[in-house]
Amino acid sequence: MSTEQTEFLSWKIAPARLDAQQAAWFLGFESHEVRILVGAGLLKPLGHPARNSPKFFATEILESLRRDEKWLARATDAVAAYWRQRNGRRSPGSCRRDRPSGASTKLAGRLDPVQSPLTASETGR
Repeated sequence: MSTEQTEFLSWKIAPARLDAQQAAWFLGFESHEVRILVGAGLLKPLGHPARNSPKFFATEILESLRRDEKWLARATDAVAAYWRQRNGRRSPGSCRRDRPSGASTKLAGRLDPVQSPLTASETGR
């Protein structure tokens, strides 16, 4: 937890409106997850902000959401579903760790003399 976050959470009286990062701290989410919650319709910013403008949230509403166990479960599920869908878009084999195991074993099998001994013509001798 950063010192800024610790200081904010120790305030006795919160301001009437909080920015996205403060709202995330207040609700127990990461700051980048606020955008996911707004997109899912689970969190509504004050007024009618433009897409690229800072969003502010009413502390009173956040306080009621913070105490609502069902909302917290839905919000947590929405964040998990977002990342599940986002990670599902990745094509198989796009990451080195996703390489099929057959590719590495074929290479290892050709170089391992115990599994397949190389003849003199293959080694160049």
